[in-house]
Amino acid sequence: MAAMNFFSVFHKMILEKINHSAELLGAEGVLELGKLTLEPPKDPNHGDVSTNAALILTKQIGKRSSEIAEILLPLFKEIMPQGTEFSVAGPGFINFKFAPTFWHEHLALIAKNPESYQPTLLGKGQKVHVEYVSANPTGPLHTGHTRNAVLGDALASTLEAVGYQVHREYYVNDAGAQVDTVARSIHLRYRQLFGDAISNDMFEGLYPGEYVVDLAKTLKERVGEQFYGAEESAWMEFIRTFAVEEIMKEIKVDLGDLGVVMDTYTSEAALVHAGKVEQALKLLEAKGDVYVGVLEPPKGMVVEDFEPRPQTLFRATAYGDTVDRALKKSDGSWSYFAPDIAYHLDKFERGYTDMIDVLSADHMGYFTRIKAAVKAVSDGKASVQIRDYQMVNFLDNGVPVKMSKRAGTFITLRDLLDRVGKDVVRFIMLMRHHDVVIDFDFAKVLENSKDNPVFYVQYAHARICSVLRHAREIFGEWETLVRDADLSLLMDDAEFDLIKILAQFPRAVEVAAAQREPHRIAYYLHDVASYFHSLWNRGKENTQLRFIEESQREITFARLALLYATKEILAKGLNIFKITPAEEMR
Repeated sequence: MAAMNFFSVFHKMILEKINHSAELLGAEGVLELGKLTLEPPKDPNHGDVSTNAALILTKQIGKRSSEIAEILLPLFKEIMPQGTEFSVAGPGFINFKFAPTFWHEHLALIAKNPESYQPTLLGKGQKVHVEYVSANPTGPLHTGHTRNAVLGDALASTLEAVGYQVHREYYVNDAGAQVDTVARSIHLRYRQLFGDAISNDMFEGLYPGEYVVDLAKTLKERVGEQFYGAEESAWMEFIRTFAVEEIMKEIKVDLGDLGVVMDTYTSEAALVHAGKVEQALKLLEAKGDVYVGVLEPPKGMVVEDFEPRPQTLFRATAYGDTVDRALKKSDGSWSYFAPDIAYHLDKFERGYTDMIDVLSADHMGYFTRIKAAVKAVSDGKASVQIRDYQMVNFLDNGVPVKMSKRAGTFITLRDLLDRVGKDVVRFIMLMRHHDVVIDFDFAKVLENSKDNPVFYVQYAHARICSVLRHAREIFGEWETLVRDADLSLLMDDAEFDLIKILAQFPRAVEVAAAQREPHRIAYYLHDVASYFHSLWNRGKENTQLRFIEESQREITFARLALLYATKEILAKGLNIFKITPAEEMR
């Protein structure tokens, strides 16, 4: 079998067989088969793959699913591999159990040429823009940004693994009032360096973290007394620019140490100064999507400072939003939303029609307006998918971790990296669905136990490397012998369980990419590790299942082939996540 993802191969064959047999089934007209699935059954005892073909045809044909299944079974026998067993379960699911030879052949594909055992290139070079992190340049990246960074980066890598051309981008929100605030914070600490008495009360509404002191020291080294005693108008623009440059420099270092490298960093301030917001507004005006109107007060909320006043509005409701959106504030400056419209128009003008924005769940009210804006500025030619995520709770043996002294109000990404390292941070951030809160317990993520998913997966890879090193000591260059091994000797249930999960690698990556859910790969890797550790334990209990038996070279080389294939699959999955596969555990 040349194709890697046998699920998609058989799915296509089943579709073709049903369409060609419409008359035999008693169908009138074209059959709707869009909801036909072929996937592993929830209960492995039912078989290796299962299809709902009979169920989705019931209403269309007007027969019971059991009747349809009886018609389909002989048709499917014509296209399934020799030796396949068939059964019908529950309300009409048709199950297939493949012969041992099918799995031995599939293992050979992995073990003999692991480099080519890849998911289907579904993306076909299509361009995808992924914007993530995009933290305000007001201080070090914190834990909330960390989950954003890992999720966005893993999503980008997952899409690349199936053939998409991905562009990673960080949108620098450097045009808002928050940058003025950090500039004032730096200047206050700068004055303190010259002996001015600065009380804590003076920092109300400003950034109090130790990192601001560091920035003030760097500023003093650079400009000396130039801004001491000067009016704000004399130093604001300079310190704003200085702050953004210095903070972004540190952010890039921290992201790099997390394994995140952006293709571009786009400045909001640069877009505003280039007139991109006005350009976007004129485009929307020409389409009749900008008007002056009065918004109704937010439903279900009491907003004390709300006043019904005329505003410049974007007709977002024409593009699926719940309300129209303000483009200007009461003082005539742009709303927060206006530059975002310009930014997404800029993405579209750069040739991106498929966009993904990674945002925290507390931005949920923003999702519909962004989607409406993209639809409007692209005339429906582009779309944006929002991948939101929940918060992370940081604990140490179940006790909430205190804030970082340096940051002043939060735990930084640097704190995480210094304490547990890149690989642990990335895997734990991906071991839960994006809409599930993560409890990141420092004690748990560093312990060597099966309850720690990072250790569990890495230990599987390291254990295999240890066995393969031992094999080299005994047999020398064993790779050629393994490639020619008789895999039909592998007949134990635990061996088949491992082979079957390895064969699902292409499908696991393809589904993760299609659903935009990289955590599915983490789940898959954990399953692979689980089946491997189970086989390892079987070998401890039953000496006939040990991986290396010098007196039984043929079965030994077959098992080494299985171990080698497992190691390669684990490494492929970890590499998608930019996690180094461990060869030894410390």
